[in-house]
Amino acid sequence: MADGAGDPETLRGLIYPTPAPEPGGTVEVASGVVWLRLSLPMALNHVNVWALADGDGWTVIDTGIQTPETVAHWEQALEGALGGRPVRRVICTHMHPDHIGLAGWLCARFDAPLLMTRLEYVTARMLLADTGPAPASGEAFYRAAGWDAAQIDGYRRRYGQFGRGIAPLPPSYQRLTEGDVLTIDGRSWRIVVGDGHSPEHACLWREDDGVFIAGDQILPRISSNVSVWPTEPDADPLGDWLRSIDKLAALLPDELLVLPSHGEPFRGVQTRLEQLRRGHDVALRRLERTLAKPCRAMDVFPALFARPVDDGLLGMATGEAVAHLNYLLRQGRVERRRDADGVDWWQVTDHGADT
Repeated sequence: MADGAGDPETLRGLIYPTPAPEPGGTVEVASGVVWLRLSLPMALNHVNVWALADGDGWTVIDTGIQTPETVAHWEQALEGALGGRPVRRVICTHMHPDHIGLAGWLCARFDAPLLMTRLEYVTARMLLADTGPAPASGEAFYRAAGWDAAQIDGYRRRYGQFGRGIAPLPPSYQRLTEGDVLTIDGRSWRIVVGDGHSPEHACLWREDDGVFIAGDQILPRISSNVSVWPTEPDADPLGDWLRSIDKLAALLPDELLVLPSHGEPFRGVQTRLEQLRRGHDVALRRLERTLAKPCRAMDVFPALFARPVDDGLLGMATGEAVAHLNYLLRQGRVERRRDADGVDWWQVTDHGADT
């Protein structure tokens, strides 16, 4: 196991004290906290997971996606850096496949319990059971956003594949809630819940030395995806996300060591929260300028994203565009009109144009 020694990197006001290990490698980033970096088969090519020393074993935070490569990385770590000691608990910050993909595999292997918040566990179970065919309401959602027939046909083909990278989840779990305190190796970890990226995202805070496992709730180099999906087309996850940013900014001291799921551990959480809020505020202003004339959700991608959106990113980009539009709609800053073809057209209101 490598240690975290070396000169820290400072970038955009954040301090990165520990270089990343290679995929499958490990490094101890704080007392009793081991960082494992696992590969992902997508553009975002890694996820960070954490093993916390826990008596004669480990408590694992997040698990990576289920692929042969990730299983091999876990086998290497379990027998190597983790010393062959058993996993006593598996905690998942939220229900996305790169976080819960091997939770069931680890729980079954070590007869270990799974700990999650209720909404994350129940949502995961719902999506795993939802195998198709694609519902007409989902097709209507993407048609309203401006998708063409070929893109909607792609949605039909992909529908129900949420579980492709997820080992069978345990049929029961232990619930985490806001403010819970877990004792791990004799030290207290407080549960802090965020929202917007996922329904009830759990972060873990060891207050005695300022270590904060942030999951996807605070990322250092990218902004977490905040999307509306067909299951709740009128949702306002961006409003939830911005309220969570304000909550965390009021709660967290700036000197924390933040352990994110993507990127590297960093210090400067107040700076990063301000950057995340400012980024969405700027995007909303650009979006309102774009909506001086009627647009579909797909038409506003240039106002929100710095690079072109290909088919691989189309679903997330559409979800994020609708999230920003729904946020403005809730505030009365835009209006929505559905045409005879089922396509939604969005335009700034007179009130919105003056704000």
